[in-house]
Amino acid sequence: MTDLVLCESLAAARARLSEALVAAGRPADDARLLAVSKTKPAALIREAWQAGQREFGENYVQETLDKQAELADLPGIVWHFIGPLQSNKTRDVAEHCAWVHSVDREKIARRLSDQRPEDRGPLEICLQVNISDEASKSGVSLDELPALAEAVLAMPRLRLRGLMAIPAPAATAAEQRAPFARLREALKGLQERFPEAPLDTLSMGMSGDLEAAVAEGATLVRLGTAIFGERHTR
Repeated sequence: MTDLVLCESLAAARARLSEALVAAGRPADDARLLAVSKTKPAALIREAWQAGQREFGENYVQETLDKQAELADLPGIVWHFIGPLQSNKTRDVAEHCAWVHSVDREKIARRLSDQRPEDRGPLEICLQVNISDEASKSGVSLDELPALAEAVLAMPRLRLRGLMAIPAPAATAAEQRAPFARLREALKGLQERFPEAPLDTLSMGMSGDLEAAVAEGATLVRLGTAIFGERHTR
């Protein structure tokens, strides 16, 4: 991918997000674009940064660390860890990332809190919800969500910001919107239950369902293919 092609893809992704916000009757700054850079070389992330993108999402811990080392000269870059997180990898994420979207159990949350350096400030957390009840996917159930949220809110070095989900594929816009609506209602329930918490984030929507997610209140939209092209296999 050339610099020009990436700049055009990034501009098209921003325009698509803007159009979706307008169509949903929402302010232009009501959702942010998270560039999902997993499996993509650091050189492409640098190009996206040069085009004004600052927030990047990674799925694999070692790949994240390698890219952070290579791109350490870039000011203002914000790393989001969005993939499954194993207990033996929590320290690296706690020490090197600003956000984690994939917390789905108390054990992982507690390790992240215990291992977060005090001088870095709280780690921003989204709880991953298995919104379509798929056996193959990670995520806390809606029934178990309030208890997990309450536990995370008590952890001193974490800041619970909201929810993340990856719904099952759907054929129509209405079918796409339904799980996003359930996630929005789940966040609303947490906001009512924990009014002092900074619960303002819905991490939902990808290249194939951005419009449906924005229509239901997404505030962070995770786009990979739409920006960087087809991802490489690992």
